[in-house]
Amino acid sequence: MHVVFRESHGLEENETPTDLRQTPADLIVLSYSDSDLGAFAAAFHRGGGAKKMPSLRLANIISLKHPLSIDTYIEQTLSEAQGVLIRLIGGVPYWSYGLQQVASVCRSKGIALAVLPADGRTDTRLDEISTLPVSTLRRLTQLCDTGGAVAAQSALAQMALASGLYAGPVCGAKALPMVGAWTPKHGVTCPAAFLTDTRKLIILTFYRAYLAAADLSPMEALFTALNERGFRVLGLFAPSLKTPDAANWLSKQIAHLAPAAILNATAFSGKGNSGSSPLDAGNVPVFQVALATSTKAAWDNEERGLSPSDLAMHVVLPEVDGRIFAGVTSFKEPQKRDADLQFSRFTHAPDADRIAYVADKLQAWVNLSERPVFERHPALILSTYPNKEWNMAHAVGLDAFASAQAILDDLSKAGYIVNKSKLPLQTLLSRKTFAWPISKYMDALSTLPQILQDDLQNTWGDPTSEACDGNFYFNAIQLGNTTVALQPERGTREERSSEYHDLARTPRHSYVAFYLWLQNQSDALIHIGAHGTLEWLPGKSVALSNVCWPEVLTGKLPVIYPFIVNDPGEAAQAKRRISAITLGHLPPPMKVTETPDRLVRLETLLDEFSNADGLDPNRRDRLQVDIRTEAQALGVEDDLGLAHATSTSEAITRIDRFVCDIKENQYGDGLHIWGRSSNGQACSSVESERNSLIAALNGQRIDAGPSGSPYRGRQDILPTGRNLFTTDPRSVPTRSAYTQGVKLAEELMRRHLQDEGDWPKGLIVDLWGSATMRTAGEEFAMSLHLLGVRPVWDEKSERVSGIEVLPISELSRPRIDVTLRVSGLFRDVFPNLSNLFGQATRALAARDEASDWNPYAGKTSTARVYGPAPGTFGLDMGSNLTIFTKESRSMAGAAWLRASAYTLDSIEPIKDEAGLRDRVASADSFVHLQDLPETDLLLASDYAAHQAGFAAAQAITGGTAKLYHLDSTNPETPCARALPEQIALVVQGRATQPGWLAGMMRHGFRGAAEIAATLDHMAAFAHLAGVVKPHLFDLYYEATLGDPSVANFLQKANLGAFKAMQDQFAALDAAGLWKTRRNSIRAELKATL
Repeated sequence: MHVVFRESHGLEENETPTDLRQTPADLIVLSYSDSDLGAFAAAFHRGGGAKKMPSLRLANIISLKHPLSIDTYIEQTLSEAQGVLIRLIGGVPYWSYGLQQVASVCRSKGIALAVLPADGRTDTRLDEISTLPVSTLRRLTQLCDTGGAVAAQSALAQMALASGLYAGPVCGAKALPMVGAWTPKHGVTCPAAFLTDTRKLIILTFYRAYLAAADLSPMEALFTALNERGFRVLGLFAPSLKTPDAANWLSKQIAHLAPAAILNATAFSGKGNSGSSPLDAGNVPVFQVALATSTKAAWDNEERGLSPSDLAMHVVLPEVDGRIFAGVTSFKEPQKRDADLQFSRFTHAPDADRIAYVADKLQAWVNLSERPVFERHPALILSTYPNKEWNMAHAVGLDAFASAQAILDDLSKAGYIVNKSKLPLQTLLSRKTFAWPISKYMDALSTLPQILQDDLQNTWGDPTSEACDGNFYFNAIQLGNTTVALQPERGTREERSSEYHDLARTPRHSYVAFYLWLQNQSDALIHIGAHGTLEWLPGKSVALSNVCWPEVLTGKLPVIYPFIVNDPGEAAQAKRRISAITLGHLPPPMKVTETPDRLVRLETLLDEFSNADGLDPNRRDRLQVDIRTEAQALGVEDDLGLAHATSTSEAITRIDRFVCDIKENQYGDGLHIWGRSSNGQACSSVESERNSLIAALNGQRIDAGPSGSPYRGRQDILPTGRNLFTTDPRSVPTRSAYTQGVKLAEELMRRHLQDEGDWPKGLIVDLWGSATMRTAGEEFAMSLHLLGVRPVWDEKSERVSGIEVLPISELSRPRIDVTLRVSGLFRDVFPNLSNLFGQATRALAARDEASDWNPYAGKTSTARVYGPAPGTFGLDMGSNLTIFTKESRSMAGAAWLRASAYTLDSIEPIKDEAGLRDRVASADSFVHLQDLPETDLLLASDYAAHQAGFAAAQAITGGTAKLYHLDSTNPETPCARALPEQIALVVQGRATQPGWLAGMMRHGFRGAAEIAATLDHMAAFAHLAGVVKPHLFDLYYEATLGDPSVANFLQKANLGAFKAMQDQFAALDAAGLWKTRRNSIRAELKATL
């Protein structure tokens, strides 16, 4: 019999140790809620304080998250107590180690222990941890739920009695209604008393606990600000939005009161078992505010804006209900330390500037909805990324010009004043014709915070250098009351690609002028397609301030953002940084690839071989030779990396698999047009898209909808047109994602074994935030499985609470040395996963295992999670991606290293470029995963920057890692391919397909731009990684410029794209990245020079 040891670690290990330095006392009360602790502090003094009450210590569990903090507190304070009362929000997983240790000490020393739920719902697991009878626990829970000083004093008396102590009788009424209405003037009141007031009503919902603890300053400040703006305001309080009785009461009151908008100050999602929240009953926008648990000073100095727990409670989970995040309104500030309790109570302190911003934002939305449609002035904004005129109005999977025209038509039908134009939008927007005097800009600029004015001046100098004839000129047109415009450059044209996601680059004067102009003349912004640059300007990641550029330039304008439904990560930026309603739209419909004509003979030979195998050895052998000869002539063997010495059976198997992969491939058929059906797309979705935009402008609530790909089995994302939300980062990876992650890991190791005859020795995984959101963490789960660890989930909440190290005997293989390179979005949204991965590698380093089975064993634990510096995004490669020289390739590689140099698996990010270089130099494999069927690595420049950029980076370090692309578009059959093989598959299975080209030709200017962009992305892969074989460029040339019908289309629809392709092919030829063997192509190239 063999004993197999498992080892578990909890997330608490990643917190910062704290010593509260409290002396022992008779009773201990621990809670996450400062309102709870404030009530117990008031109760202690109400009962006579130190002279009459048992000694008492109060502490917030937030200060006791790290295991060392817990152990120190137990040893110094709690172990000498007679009774301990703990109030938990979220159940066992939120303080698992603390509960385990406290329960152990209490049982061993006979200390009375009461662990109570603080969310209004019974939790039998907490009963099992407690040492008191269930009847006593229910009484204590009732008193704590009641709230207020009198009820808290009764709870202390009950705990004293259970602990063998005496606290004296409690006088006074404990009653406070569980639900009710409230105003600063009337206190607890009846909602019906305010029905006679004819002003527009705003309902403010908040926790009853704030009322019980007299911690209402933020609510009072919001009342005042909204009253000053002409609204009547009524507060509705409840213990929780999910408590059934409270939810029913709130729903009825909101439906009856018919508010113009709702301002919500509770946390989490309010959805109950019915799938709806009581706040839905008003069918009006619900604005979410954050009552931050940090201090104002901490927020001022914190680039991310909110802590991970505040982000989850006040932003991510409320998004599940479709709420609009309006910002932070208050911060926790300490009161004077109570010497008797050795405790400083923290209360919510409102911030006047943030209160005013929230009130202004809400007022703008209500004013828009109340204004007659023929008086509204919406502005439709299209992107200009990337830095090419022929690619203006770019949007992922969307024909932005056609969509803008469709929206104009819908607005006109709805009664908006929209004048018709005889010229297409791309023609009208190709020139800067709309003038705004620089004098007006200077007046508007003077209202901005001085620090931003100075920043502009220091970065860009005098604004007159960007003006002409005393005016700024914008690519904009006025069609009646509706403006349509191209978003200006945020920086220099040459560096547009690298500045696109850069949160450190100050926008230039003309960009600032554009948005200040819009604030003066428009009452709503409709940003069309994923995505623009407004939400990527400098400032905090979330909970912005008045010196954050996205807030300053958006102002109080409502923002509605049609956004592709499969990109939750970048949609989250718009939701959290410019308070946008992100309306999901369909990806293009999918079309199955047809076998390319050039591969038909090869396919026939493979079919004949399949039928001949086992029947006629001579015929079989002859066919094998023919198949390999044909594959070599077509370049297929080159694409697959099949050396001539490769065994014939393996070669034919892989050739057959490649041809089958092409036949089974799918691609997007054209582009989607907002609210319009194409090739049988879901009518319910296109109707929902049309209706939702109009409804949002009318001030109606927009249902929340999940994000993901409908072509990967996510039918729950339909219908589109809903307000996108993403996953709870604390639940990632989910159980199903872990199961899929195991499958991905096994497939990757299978391919590496096939190629190299050994397990990977050092793997770098490229992890993106959006993909992690879409898949609920499949890629991260894969990485954990490669280490030989698995997540631990809380049984009730399904949130990840730690990791379990699996014995090597269960793995039947060595542990793999894995390094994660994570994106900026992953860094900000999933800091818990970076910490969890670091925790796992440290645990492996401490294990007593053979080094050939555990590469971490016996070594000093070093960083294994790298990413960009806090507040930065992207790789900042700029023109080095498109200038085909060795120097540019080297500079692109250096940019990849610089943008990946911060360790993220420790308490604070640390710059460690030397450590990163070591990881890159020692790696033997690199992998990027693709989960979306409707995209591929030649549809966006980001793929080349990240995947081929790594190749350029390892060239600097001397690394020789093999590049893999793990295709998980079909969860049932993931497939790991070498990067050259994947590119060949995309070129033959999509880019050169007549069906794909015909689909793009239906979209005129934008379709031509997509055809040209594919060539640019092929060129970037060839330049940085040398993974595009010459015959693939031949194929693309013949399918585009070499095809008269396609070439004529390009010249007529988008002459700039046509010329750009001519220039790009010539540049590839001149740089030696493409040497065609076809005389016809060579002749045509010479003719264009």
